[in-house]
Amino acid sequence: MKQDLVSIITPAYKAAATIGQTIASVQAQTHGHWEMLVADDCSPDDTRAVVAEWAARDARVRLIPMAKNGGPAAARNGALAQAQGRWIAFLDSDDLWLPPKLEHSIAHAQANGAALVFTGFRRISFDGTRTGEYIGVPRTLTYRQLLGNTAIATSTVLLDRAQCGEVRMKPVFYDDFACWLEILKRGFVAHGLDEDLMRYRVMPASVSRNKKRSAQEVWKAYRQVEHLGPIASAWHFTGYALRALRKYRQF
Repeated sequence: MKQDLVSIITPAYKAAATIGQTIASVQAQTHGHWEMLVADDCSPDDTRAVVAEWAARDARVRLIPMAKNGGPAAARNGALAQAQGRWIAFLDSDDLWLPPKLEHSIAHAQANGAALVFTGFRRISFDGTRTGEYIGVPRTLTYRQLLGNTAIATSTVLLDRAQCGEVRMKPVFYDDFACWLEILKRGFVAHGLDEDLMRYRVMPASVSRNKKRSAQEVWKAYRQVEHLGPIASAWHFTGYALRALRKYRQF
């Protein structure tokens, strides 16, 4: 591992319209020692060509062409397999970072000895013309607390591999949620940095906006991934659903 390097993990599928803005937000970071690994999941549009153009102009951007379409978990794993940095950051292909995101996240991780850091953010509309209210985060989350919480947005996460070791995503629907739970289950505590550092783009057909599907997949994560009993699952799901309702009531 390269100690000061941040490896940015970006799965991309049909992202030709947004990936350029996402890459530009990384290039604008005040922490400049990074590599951005964009794993194109066999997009039917021009995603691969767009990323290749950015990579030709900036050697820190690397295109990872997946051999077959496997979904976000497989694409993230394809990028993770080539990551060289001590720090692992996640940024989805339609989201954006504010310039101090990496610098402040690393400083927060170092100040708290944290294996996992997450930050606050705001939603933006697909065309970027509308910005939502600030969504803050708690100071810390344990494994038990995260089971009933929606506070960790994937594109805000920074991991310290010197502490948590190698990271791989499970082939499940909410691979990111399962990954954070797996790390915290080892005894680590997630540290929240309550700063506005990310923009979450709301896509017109986003799966996360399908509440019925989301609820079903969270329940499956409790029962099939975490192997919780029905009573414990119902308890944590209630907390998760209430927090999700408050989170999504306003833009």
